[in-house]
Amino acid sequence: MEIENLSVAVLVPCYNEEVTIAKVVSDFRAALPGATVYVYDNNSTDATCECAAQAGAVVRLEKRQGKGNVMRRMFADIEADVYVLVDGDDTYDAASAPKLVEVLCSEGLDMVNGRRDGGKVEAYRPGHRFGNRLLTGLVSMIFGNEFSDMLSGYRVFSRRFVKSFPALAMGFEIETELTVHALELRMPTAEVGTPYKERPEGSASKLRTFHDGFRILRTIMLLVRDERPFQFFSLIALFLFLFSLVVMVPVFLTYFQTGLVPRFPTVMLATGGGILGALSLFCGLILDTVTLSRREAKRMRYLAIASIHSLIRGA
Repeated sequence: MEIENLSVAVLVPCYNEEVTIAKVVSDFRAALPGATVYVYDNNSTDATCECAAQAGAVVRLEKRQGKGNVMRRMFADIEADVYVLVDGDDTYDAASAPKLVEVLCSEGLDMVNGRRDGGKVEAYRPGHRFGNRLLTGLVSMIFGNEFSDMLSGYRVFSRRFVKSFPALAMGFEIETELTVHALELRMPTAEVGTPYKERPEGSASKLRTFHDGFRILRTIMLLVRDERPFQFFSLIALFLFLFSLVVMVPVFLTYFQTGLVPRFPTVMLATGGGILGALSLFCGLILDTVTLSRREAKRMRYLAIASIHSLIRGA
């Protein structure tokens, strides 16, 4: 399949990576000779920009802190047919990039996820591995079981994906949003194993295990609310109905025994809980219809952009 004439952009979001960025840029320029490597610096306080520029990258700045903010800017600014996203920490295998691009183009996909295989304990700590499995499993259970490494920072996208992606997240939770976007629009995707290695000496991870883990969990909950409103509000309604029932049990027992209702405030509390449960259920029904319309609009926007096969035939 003719893919040589497609334009490829390598996107590297970066913050304080002067130790690794030059090698990342050099490795990807060697692996994808026809690609342009873009490094978007996110307020680094070291020599990241200078090192990236000397290695041959196009260097740009994004002042809003957070990986999600950087990716939003990159996706908006850069025009290409194929996009390769990779972190600037030199933990991902540049030699795998041609294979990922080939899979995307030959199979007409919109996203190829680079699953992290292998790696020493120092590269992929047990806490991070467990958190990744837990969060990936949660997303798989709710939105679809297509990925085993949802939090990988190594991915290849079609133009169709990039230009239809809203990019609302601000930080590391952006990977979750990327995954859910593909699953919700039922895009053709694949996952390919790639080698994963530890950071070079002198390079420090920016990931805060618990802080970023809770932010990702919060993002998943918000995505469930936005993309699965009926299920989300139905669970709230069920909790409120059960709460009302439990509260009312003593009142019913007293009434059957004495014929009196002495706990009027308890009755009011149970009634209020039941009313709130009914309102939550109806909110879920209404928002589910709104979400369907919004998803249809997103799908139409996605279909308005040329597919990777169309771009290859045009090239």
